Amino acid sequence: MLVLAACGAEKNGPKVPTFADQAAAAAAAAGPAKDEGAVPDDCSRLIGTGDLGALLGLPLDSVALRTTQHVEAPSVGRTERVACDYTGQGSVKGRLLQLDVSAYVDADAAAAHWRVNSEAEDGDRIEVSIGSASAVLVHRRSDSVLRVVHGTHNLAFVLPNRKLPGERTAEEVLVDLALRVLAVVDTGASTPAPSGTALPDAP
Repeated sequence: MLVLAACGAEKNGPKVPTFADQAAAAAAAAGPAKDEGAVPDDCSRLIGTGDLGALLGLPLDSVALRTTQHVEAPSVGRTERVACDYTGQGSVKGRLLQLDVSAYVDADAAAAHWRVNSEAEDGDRIEVSIGSASAVLVHRRSDSVLRVVHGTHNLAFVLPNRKLPGERTAEEVLVDLALRVLAVVDTGASTPAPSGTALPDAP
């Protein structure tokens, strides 16, 4: 599993986690959003709370969001990571979605770390086709996990089990979410995921 780390608030100062909730995101909307790296600094630009609420068939304004930025991990070639925690508010309770997006020094490093994390998941495992991306879906007792690698990026989604609108399956919703995030991050579309990254089905 990925290891949580802290993010540097200043280049030369101590590294601490930084958070952005909906109020902060609204304040930031007053000016142009600028990212210093390959992963957006604000999870609302990956999947908005309104979009997630609509996908899950939830009432308006019932999704809260927290963004956590993490430091790089040179030992595995990770240059950036942002974690997104979507939870219910008002009449909606509990965690709705966890999203993790990481960037790596190159496609080989991204594929290697994706493989390690995918193989560590415990549950019923299937391969999923998402364009030129490699993906593994794992169904567990309480949730479903989708891990995606494309170019120099890794995406990880955790969707708790719940009734979904239109009789959609967890796989359909997770693939929809993955396509939305892949459209936002710079996945290096001209550089497809390296060969040999697909995992076999679990016995």
